[in-house]
Amino acid sequence: MNMSKLEIVGHNPDVLTCIASLSNDEVFTPPELANRILDSLPQEIFSNPETTFLDPSCKSGVFLREIAKRLIVGLERNIPDLQERINHIFNNQLFGIAITELTSLLSRRSVYCRKYANSLFSVPMFEKADGNIRYKRIQHNWKNGKCVFCGASNSQYGNDNELEFHAYEWIHTASPGDVFNMKFDVIIGNPPYQMETLGAGKQAKPIYHYFVRQAKKLNPRYLVMITPSRWFAGGMGLDEFRNEMLNDSHIKEITDYSLSTECFPGVDIAGGVSYFIWDREYSGKCSYTYIDRGVTTKRIRQLNEYDVFVRDNRAIDIVNKVTKNGEKSITELMSSLGPFGLGTSERGTDKQTSDTYVLFSSAGRSYIDKHSVKSGHEYIGKWKVIIGKATSAGAATAGKDGLRKVIATLEVLEPNAVCTFSYFIGASFDEEYMALNCMKYFKTKFVRYLLLQCLSSINITKERFRFVPIQDFTKPWSDDDLYKKYRLNEIEINQIETTIRSME
Repeated sequence: MNMSKLEIVGHNPDVLTCIASLSNDEVFTPPELANRILDSLPQEIFSNPETTFLDPSCKSGVFLREIAKRLIVGLERNIPDLQERINHIFNNQLFGIAITELTSLLSRRSVYCRKYANSLFSVPMFEKADGNIRYKRIQHNWKNGKCVFCGASNSQYGNDNELEFHAYEWIHTASPGDVFNMKFDVIIGNPPYQMETLGAGKQAKPIYHYFVRQAKKLNPRYLVMITPSRWFAGGMGLDEFRNEMLNDSHIKEITDYSLSTECFPGVDIAGGVSYFIWDREYSGKCSYTYIDRGVTTKRIRQLNEYDVFVRDNRAIDIVNKVTKNGEKSITELMSSLGPFGLGTSERGTDKQTSDTYVLFSSAGRSYIDKHSVKSGHEYIGKWKVIIGKATSAGAATAGKDGLRKVIATLEVLEPNAVCTFSYFIGASFDEEYMALNCMKYFKTKFVRYLLLQCLSSINITKERFRFVPIQDFTKPWSDDDLYKKYRLNEIEINQIETTIRSME
């Protein structure tokens, strides 16, 4: 046996560990993580010569490579001859779809030890250059300026050029089973997370959920995928996907990292990352593991207990205590973003007249012509508590002290004062003292902890306050008052106090 074929058994440390953090939208999976995930599957699948595996989003080929190593050991009794065993595994059990031509070469090099599977030293030698790891350049299917499969914009990705344009084969077909014309027992991968969208300030469009949905169409025995954890809270076109996942009783396990760097060293993905194990034969509650700054908690959870998923196992009892009172959510008092129809860049003037309102923007206070205010007239004559739509330090990121501020900006605006799109109204009142009491309530660690449970990105909307109840704002509220009202115990109080920073 030549040295290349020996490599597939031993695999000395290689470049796959080094390239595991090349980008934020197509994150390469470290071998250590791939093996932790494979350890979570029933190990007998690696001793079955009939088990078939598919990675529909090959980048480095690490999943197929690590599966191959396990099969080579697991099938030794069934197929004693090593070369015969290798031929069987690579020809009949391992399949991949690369996301780019470059990653197809990299994946084949990792799995077959050669970038072309029909080369002399490939393990084993195929008749075709791509072996069972294919890459096919696919075109978007345009309709009304959008791709009918992934929603990409024709204006951005319609040009026929050599740049990557996110037309991945797996998600650009109505029948994913036709790609290899076969079914698979295990579908596993780490799909691309997003595609960029045109325009300043535009958020990238998530696409990983398309890979999950396509995999489910094939109804494998097991489905395992790594994704950003943002789907727990929805938003950015993920609301429907969130509902599908939270109501899917086949999701047997989820492992969730609050900080992506704990999963992908050196890669910062807002909101963290997670991987799930979907088991076709299982139906029930989910074994959910949450990892936050080195602290791991595990709990059997009902995923659809709320319409968003509370990620921190230590928080769920607190949320349950608050919501069981049946109080109305403070979202009923809130406005949508940009309540006055004024853009984020609006700065007004320094001249005050009888025809101006006070304008509050990120640049401070100025004045704006009354006729420029497009909406929100019902708020103008009231005292308003406004909240900045951007969180402090991304909310999910703790400071050096391990604490999070969550809300970056809170202000009380007087009557005849308005704000830009950078803020929304938390509540409005006829009396100043009630607005001040309400602002004090928003500043409590209690409120910001409940808000944190619904955040998945740097942006705050009123929907993220769904767990925060309305209080009697004729009086001020402190954390001690709230801890007592909702009967939090010492452990729960300590959890809040050691998570949220004081807000002066």
